[in-house]
Amino acid sequence: MQAKQKCGVIALLGPTNAGKSTLVNQLVGAKVSIVTPKVQTTRASIKGICMYDNAQLVFIDTPGIFKPKKTLEKAIVNEAWRRIAEADFLALLVDVKRGITDDVIDIIESLKKQGKNATLILNKIDLVQRDSLLAMVDELNGHGVFSDVFMISALKGDGVHKLIEHFAKVSPDGAWMFPEDNITDCPVKFFAAEVTREKIFMKLQQELPYSIAVDTEQWQEDEKAINIRQVIYAQKDGQKGILLGKNGSMIKQIGAAARRELEAILEKKVNLFLFVKVRENWLENRSVYRDIGLELPEE
Repeated sequence: MQAKQKCGVIALLGPTNAGKSTLVNQLVGAKVSIVTPKVQTTRASIKGICMYDNAQLVFIDTPGIFKPKKTLEKAIVNEAWRRIAEADFLALLVDVKRGITDDVIDIIESLKKQGKNATLILNKIDLVQRDSLLAMVDELNGHGVFSDVFMISALKGDGVHKLIEHFAKVSPDGAWMFPEDNITDCPVKFFAAEVTREKIFMKLQQELPYSIAVDTEQWQEDEKAINIRQVIYAQKDGQKGILLGKNGSMIKQIGAAARRELEAILEKKVNLFLFVKVRENWLENRSVYRDIGLELPEE
């Protein structure tokens, strides 16, 4: 007799750069969310889908939570909190190397106000002494918010299987939300844009502000190759110049890096065409936010 299907939706919360995207990719066993060493890289929430026995686990990689000031920052944090409503379980990821920061405390206080419990996941445990870990667990458990505690290294995969087993065990009975072979709900055009955005962050480091967006305008596929046209939107001519580089050298590097990764993931030849356009004040345009998977909070 076939076991009943189970389905659980888990929202991963945490400050910026706690390792949520790395963890989601590790849980799924494939890259579904972009990862960079820069903070506030994740904007829209992406679902990573993990199958374990008869359970389908849907992990939501939410943007990092911090105190927002600018419009884009407010939209990013708003996106993180609105995903809580979709989840059966919440999990707070804490980077133990950075410790219990003000952002961690703010998230805990918000959970308290909402009367919500969460699973505590301590990440990067290979980077600190065990005594420090245990002291951190005691302090965090003192807030009365956490139902379970797990210690992991998202980068190395240590402890991740226990996390999967736990959520599979506690997930409610219910039909799976996605086909069994899906690993993400992310449309392939959106994912391709995210790959290019990741390469921009990695190539330009501190030179370019976060006020850029990537849109996959065209996607044509035949038996031999996939032809992708993407537009990178900047706010100023100076930003456009940085993206292009001298004689177009930077945009070529970005395109080559993105193309190589897309070919590896899609297992098909990719022809990637990148264009840079200036769109002033796009950060105040609600329709643009919807294009990149965000909603501006209501005033």
